[in-house]
Amino acid sequence: MNKWIVACLLATALPVWAAGDAERGAQKAGSCMACHGAAGKAAVPVYPNLAGQHAAYLQQALQAYKKGERSGGQAEVMKAFVAGLSDSDMADLAAYYGSLQP
Repeated sequence: MNKWIVACLLATALPVWAAGDAERGAQKAGSCMACHGAAGKAAVPVYPNLAGQHAAYLQQALQAYKKGERSGGQAEVMKAFVAGLSDSDMADLAAYYGSLQP
C-alpha cells in the first residue's frame, strides 16, 4: 500500500482513538502518578512527562504496551499496569493527560 495512503488513514483515525473523557481519566490516574507525577510531570528523568502530550499518541502508546508491541526501558512495568485497562480506560487516561498543561 502506498505510504501516503497509510499516513492519511492514520491521520484520520487518530482523533477517533482519543475520544476519552478527561474527568474519568483523572479518577483512573492514581496508579500512574507514582512514576509520571501527580500533574503528569515526572520527578525522575527515566519516566516521561505525560502532561500536554497528544491524547491520540498516548492512547496508541497504551494500546501498544497492552499488545506487547513496545519493549525496552520500562516496557515491562507498563505492560503490567495496562494489562487490566479497557479501551475506554486508555482513552480516558489519554484525554486526561492530554488536557494537562506541560
